[in-house]
Amino acid sequence: MNLIIQNGRILDPSQAIDRIDDLVISDGKIAQLGLTGNPRPPYRVLDATGMVVCPGFIDIHCHLRQPGFEEKETIATGTTSAANGGFTTVCCMPNTRPPLDTKSRIERIQTLAREEGAVRVFPVGCVTKERRGEKLVDMRSLREAGVVAFSDDGSPVWNAEIMRQALQRSRSVDLPITNHCEDLSLSSEGDMNAGKVADSLGYRGIPTAAEDTMVERDLRLAGETGGRLHIAHVSTADSVGMIRQAKKRGVDVSAEVTPHHLTLTEDAVILHKTNAKVNPPLRTNADVAALVEGLHDGSIDAIGTDHAPHTEADKSCPFTEAPFGISGFETALGAVMSLVHQGKIDLRTLISKLTHEPAQLIGLSNNMGSLKIGSVADVTIFAPNTEWTVNPAYFASKG
Repeated sequence: MNLIIQNGRILDPSQAIDRIDDLVISDGKIAQLGLTGNPRPPYRVLDATGMVVCPGFIDIHCHLRQPGFEEKETIATGTTSAANGGFTTVCCMPNTRPPLDTKSRIERIQTLAREEGAVRVFPVGCVTKERRGEKLVDMRSLREAGVVAFSDDGSPVWNAEIMRQALQRSRSVDLPITNHCEDLSLSSEGDMNAGKVADSLGYRGIPTAAEDTMVERDLRLAGETGGRLHIAHVSTADSVGMIRQAKKRGVDVSAEVTPHHLTLTEDAVILHKTNAKVNPPLRTNADVAALVEGLHDGSIDAIGTDHAPHTEADKSCPFTEAPFGISGFETALGAVMSLVHQGKIDLRTLISKLTHEPAQLIGLSNNMGSLKIGSVADVTIFAPNTEWTVNPAYFASKG
């Protein structure tokens, strides 16, 4: 496509650019910042007056459900949903059926994404075979197949020795180990955050220690091995503090936070019931404040949606029986923009956490997450002050 995007607010944190200007796209690449002369061949012109023009959003953590759970989502519906939300690249987690633990299974996802996907899809490979936590996958083979990270997400890497081995191997393959930090001995019977709200509703609580103890374990192992550690969906104030201190010590650790953990608390369960049942659970106001501060000071590197769709039937049941998960692609920007409107975070930082920084984490920053000349023309345009009503009937996602 040859396109001129005119009069938009060009916001590219990777180049420290924030100005009203024109963006020229030629043959699918960023050709010019600023319009000079009369570009040829003919270009389509798009007026972006009053809108933000930034690199396409990159989601390093989502669940496309295919193969095995196509009633919840498919690569076609999930990537269309992602595009609606401004995401041009997504990284899909491997807790499918069968899980993504072999080269052939990774290649099957890549083929489906090329044939049916609306945006770029990069698979995340399993850490252990069949996600059982017992034996490591062939990481080098999966890296050669094109995975951008390793994770048993949906489950933690519960065995400390297996996690130590994985972190050691992460150095040679130069890809992060993404752990879902949850001590199941503390959380397995819980439904929501442990505390007054859970007690008042009569639901079983999940203590913050379930996350914090495994974050502490993984930070120690990463420090000892020199491995690349990425902590998924951070939700507690203590976890943010430990990650902050580990970075100061030189531990090779990164972290992500979800839009729902940045903007909702455990009180959402009272109103939204099963739709607010997520793992890790929604926490307290103090935890939310700590997560926002973690974005500010760099303790948290990226915003990942953890888009985890379920069918309406899945969620139309008693709270204790409902699965964990929320559909996040199409509401992510609207949710986190509330932080900008409330003066809790600046727009440039927010866009950086959705573009340049996640691109760096998965090794794509040479070609994505930026509007630099020659980069692929993955561009997101949005009106920052538009109010809209969330209506799942209009979602492209099945969730």
